[in-house]
Order: sequence, then structure tokens, then C-alpha cells
Amino acid sequence: MISLSPSGFLKVGAADLEYRMIGPAPADAPTIVMLHEGLGSAALWGDFPDRLQAATGAGVFVYSRAGYGASTKVELPRPLDYMSIEALDVLPGLLDKIGFRRGLLLGHSDGASIAAVYAGGAGDHRVRGVVMIAPHFIVEDMGVAAIAETRKAYETGGLKPKLARWHSDVDNTFHGWSDAWLNPKFRNWDISEYLAYIRVPVAILQGADDQYGTVRQIEIAQQECYCPVDVTIIPGAGHSPHREAPEATLNSITEFTKRILYPHEGSEGRAV
Repeated sequence: MISLSPSGFLKVGAADLEYRMIGPAPADAPTIVMLHEGLGSAALWGDFPDRLQAATGAGVFVYSRAGYGASTKVELPRPLDYMSIEALDVLPGLLDKIGFRRGLLLGHSDGASIAAVYAGGAGDHRVRGVVMIAPHFIVEDMGVAAIAETRKAYETGGLKPKLARWHSDVDNTFHGWSDAWLNPKFRNWDISEYLAYIRVPVAILQGADDQYGTVRQIEIAQQECYCPVDVTIIPGAGHSPHREAPEATLNSITEFTKRILYPHEGSEGRAV
């Protein structure tokens, strides 16, 4: 465990991972650990982590996985089980290093899949709940088609310079993600087996117009999970409801967080 500055880098394994710590330290309050999407980073969350901290009173820890943001780049091609490797080989060391004691995992897209694998595979009693925004448990044809379109936008459109604002090696980031998802062997990717082993409440949020996944992902969670599964469909939002409908998304996550982390406090109360 180290003393966390408001921002900096953590050495986890062979990688230096950039991070932000917002609000109280893990020793002083519950912590929400945020896991970004397949093309995301700590910075690409925008001000949503700050707003979440203000709304819940919990500490919020945001970081960029290796290959993203200003973190160490990764060797390509990524292995097709890269999300399970992240969940079971990298995340445990990161949580220990920051002194994680009690809190939630909050993941978006790839990050939600990583959170699901960790919650089902690690048996970590410190994790009291999991929030999944637009999770993937299996590969859907429409999602693969959308990623293929995203690759075209990267190669011939204006996506690459936009992403380059957020990643120090944008090609490493983009190809690490897209080449895995568009590999024909990735069609067999399936992490639904982990859902049956999650022993804490789950909240799933999905935009009504998500272009990368259908309600089939939610149905799989409802079928496989023995734990409570809260589902919120966000109207007028696509794959990133925290950017496209931030108020509705923040309100839903805040309600879940307070119910799970502060069960014996009033709606405005805070537990230590």
C-alpha cells in the first residue's frame, strides 16, 4: 500500500499506470474503482468521476490500463483473453497497492467485462457491489459490425486525431482493442461463466440505442447471476450513457452506491 497523490503513476507488474484519486483515500472511506472502455482512459471519463465522488461521498479511483492514456503501451497483438488477464492478473495487484478496503467496481464496456470477471473469479470480499455500464459477456454480430465501422473511421476518417488527444500511443491503443475484437477466433469469447460466481449486488446500465450490444447481454446476466441484478435502460443514450445522458446515469449509479455502501445511513448519510 502506498500514499496516493491526487494524480500520478503506479507501478503494477511491468507497467506504469496513470491514475487519479478523487476524494478520501481508501483508508478513510469506501472506494469506487472505475474501469474504462476499450478505447478509454482515465482522462476520457471527463468530469464524471468528480461528479460521482461529490454525489456519493466515496473515494473514486480512476486509472488507465496498460496500452491506454499515458500508461505503458502493450505488446501487440493482445491475447484474445486480454480482459480476463487484466481482471485476474493485473487488477488484484492494483487494488492491493492502493490499499483498497471496501467499495465498488464500476466498469464501462471492456471495463465492465473486466469487473464481471474479477467479481466472479477473485472472490474478493472487499468488493461489495459491481456497476456495469454497457457490459459484454459474449460477442454479438452487430457489435462486431460496429467495431468494423469504427476501424474504418479510424483509418480513413477523423477518429484517429480525436483519440490521439487521450492516448500517448494511439495506434497501440486502437489496434490493441480492434484487432482482438475483429479476430475471427474472438467470436468464441464468452465470460458468462463468471456471472454465476458473483456474490454481491450488480447494477447494469445500458443505453437504449447502444450500437455495440443488445439487451441479450442483460438477459445473460439475469439468467446466470444468483445475486440481485438491477437493470436501468437509459433513454436517448448509446454505448456511453455517462457522456450521452450523464444526469440519468449519475442518478442511477448514485442510488445503487448509497444503498450498497451506506445501508444503515439516511439517503444523505455517509459511512466511514
